[in-house]
Amino acid sequence: MAPKPMSPSEFFFDQVTEEIRIQVEGMRALTDRLGRQHLSADAAACVEGIDEAASSVYRLLATAHDLKTAAAERLSLCPAPHQLRELMDGVQERWLHRARESGVTLLVAYEGDPGAAAVVDAHRLHQIFDGFIGQAISGVRRGAVEATLEVTSSSAGTLSLVGRVRGAGDVIDGSFSGSIEEITARFGLETALGAALGQRILQALDGEGRTEFNAGGGETAVFTLTAPCAPTLEAEPSESASDRAAHVLIVDDNATNRMVAETLCEMFDCTAETAVDGLEAVELARSGRFDLILMDIKMPRMDGVAATRAIRALVGPAGQTPIIALTANADPEDAAGYIAAGMIGVVEKPMKPENLLRALQQALSTGDARAA
Repeated sequence: MAPKPMSPSEFFFDQVTEEIRIQVEGMRALTDRLGRQHLSADAAACVEGIDEAASSVYRLLATAHDLKTAAAERLSLCPAPHQLRELMDGVQERWLHRARESGVTLLVAYEGDPGAAAVVDAHRLHQIFDGFIGQAISGVRRGAVEATLEVTSSSAGTLSLVGRVRGAGDVIDGSFSGSIEEITARFGLETALGAALGQRILQALDGEGRTEFNAGGGETAVFTLTAPCAPTLEAEPSESASDRAAHVLIVDDNATNRMVAETLCEMFDCTAETAVDGLEAVELARSGRFDLILMDIKMPRMDGVAATRAIRALVGPAGQTPIIALTANADPEDAAGYIAAGMIGVVEKPMKPENLLRALQQALSTGDARAA
């Protein structure tokens, strides 16, 4: 059955939000570079304020997009083995700064086997916590927000995950209840969208949620999930190529996109050079000095697919350099064409740090990059 065509309003939403995301990514890359300069205190505060505003807009767009996808029952899930204690460390990292800005103390705890690991979609589980923590922080005038994950053995081969988020102190009653319109009126649109998305994801994972009233006032949001056990994950030293500083060629005709990619590569301690089109990329690739090429698809003079085929025709190691597509056109049909041309994967625009890191790890692994 052919996929249902998008309505004009859906097409407009997707196109507008994509363009805004690209521009916001550019703003964040620029503020990141400005933040590394020697600025006066006032200038640094202005740069920080711009970055915070851009980050807020980016989160709002990403949440709205995920919520729209979930409403259409097309929400993607990527389960993988994760150590659950480390997952809660991620919850703290996501919210510690925003909690401090709100004058709220954030307390994050893990209860269970320290080495317990489960096959879960860590990003989606974080988004469930995001929905409840956002409401809790918005509902606490003075005090603390406590987020805990309790893990116990369930039936054979599964773990029971019980998450709790509690507001303590001077709290607003009904922080976890109400329609999206009511939550928007009380706490703002970002909080309301995050809460709605968390509920959608919980439903998609066959989880259950409820609200408990605390003695002395306030509420605790509770959700339960069951997840398959995974082998205990232990961090071990690695000598793989992904652990060393890689040299990356970034190919894109848009200056903002090149700057964003450079900034993300710097985040992972990679060095980078840039090319503005496919012809320039092929000439630079002849040197064989790159560990990875990030290739835009739509470019003047020579597009990314043609450039990839030309690089694959080079003799020696230069012709074997791993190439990752950078594109907003990342549908399975499009991706198949990129792979057929000689690429090994796709990073969708606008680029997210975790997606680029995954691509770097894949391309620079000690195994056969083409097989990967």
